[in-house]
Amino acid sequence: MRYYSIHEFSKLINRTPQTLRNWDKSGKLKPHHTGSNGYRYYSHDQLKEVLGIKETSQKVVGYCRVSSNKQKDDLQRQVENMKKYLESLNVEYEIIQDIGSGINYKKKGLRQLIKMINNKEVDKIVVFYKDRLLRFGFELVEYMANLNGCEIEVLDSTEKTDEQELVEDLIQIVTVFSCRLQGKRANKTRKLVDELIEENEELLNDKVRASAKIKNIPLSEALEN
Repeated sequence: MRYYSIHEFSKLINRTPQTLRNWDKSGKLKPHHTGSNGYRYYSHDQLKEVLGIKETSQKVVGYCRVSSNKQKDDLQRQVENMKKYLESLNVEYEIIQDIGSGINYKKKGLRQLIKMINNKEVDKIVVFYKDRLLRFGFELVEYMANLNGCEIEVLDSTEKTDEQELVEDLIQIVTVFSCRLQGKRANKTRKLVDELIEENEELLNDKVRASAKIKNIPLSEALEN
């Protein structure tokens, strides 16, 4: 069960924290529980009740995405791993697959997912990484999901470094726009993308070498990890 602080809950129902405090005093809506810190917490079921979301036949959706057709093998691995995880939850589930950039908002699978969210057909969305859903705009989709009684579960929440985030974002943006160019301009842009990828790999390898030195382990072992 997911719980929301009074500030999170008030934003989701478009009310002020003071209104919730007043509802608590009057008995209109009591918080689910009060933490040891004295803060009020509200449940996901209370959110559905306040928003008037009726219980329907909802399912868990696993969303898997890769950037290009060249990564179909990776997509298949994602799907298989997602199936294993969702089956372990013993819930009704569906897997949506997409091939396209993380900054492409017109992908068929993404649009299908958003439509299902708006129709309140989804109880939970599961993704391996935040950027599998969207590179830019994850928080907006998450907010939309919360408003419709749906939560998003990210299986790997490992934070990337600022350098990695910046380089990956630049690569995504430049790649998308380079596809619209032709001739010499396209070749020049693709060369820039290749250089960015190479520099990103060098940066990662430098960090791996430093980590291996600190941990006193062979470089090959650090690279595998």
